[in-house]
Amino acid sequence: MFRTCFVLAAWAVVHLTACHNQEEPHPYGDDGLEGHEHQVRYLALGDSYTIGESVAEAERWPNQLVDSLRVRLDEHHDLLGASIVATTGWTTANLDAGMNAAQVDTADWDLVSLLIGVNNQYQGLPIEGYGVEFSALLERAIALAGGDADRVFVVSIPDYGYTPFGANNQSTISAELAQFNDTCKVRTLARGVAHFDITPISQEWPDTPGLVAADGLHPSGVQYGRWVASFVDEVAGLLHP
Repeated sequence: MFRTCFVLAAWAVVHLTACHNQEEPHPYGDDGLEGHEHQVRYLALGDSYTIGESVAEAERWPNQLVDSLRVRLDEHHDLLGASIVATTGWTTANLDAGMNAAQVDTADWDLVSLLIGVNNQYQGLPIEGYGVEFSALLERAIALAGGDADRVFVVSIPDYGYTPFGANNQSTISAELAQFNDTCKVRTLARGVAHFDITPISQEWPDTPGLVAADGLHPSGVQYGRWVASFVDEVAGLLHP
């Protein structure tokens, strides 16, 4: 979502315009474990929250999730590193195009996550359009997981009103994001897909220190770790019911 590209004011806007290049999908920390029956491939789709703007690669929440899952899965699951298709500033439409560019449909995925929408809100795009495009992305994520909705999960949009960047406009930001999150949740649950609400964790700042990255806008690695801890057991159940 957000990244320094100009002076301070412009930098703040750029967090929702695509100036962080998308990474090619590749495993992080793939240790090539031997003797396992099944290699588990995980695809994480999103924007700056998924690519982990302003945190180290190991602190991105998909990578922390992989680390946490590896200690929960049995010897028959060889969980590869997360393949991430996400770029700072991406809207739902940008993500769809980015998935095409990354050719994600050419691979088989055992687990797919989706977190998208903050840039639709920030850019003032209509929530009706977000709902339609989010549903299309959700259907595509299910297709990527072999048509199995039980192998897909959605993460709610964090509330950047509870950051130094958004503090002066907190009430408006929070109210608008609540509408986007309601749209996301209703459509996710209606499709039988797991929905994990991490938004309350993001709203603990400033009462809880250390939740915001040094850029004053994105979650810190500590906050991402809190997200993962809140849903890792449920995700492990998706892989090993």
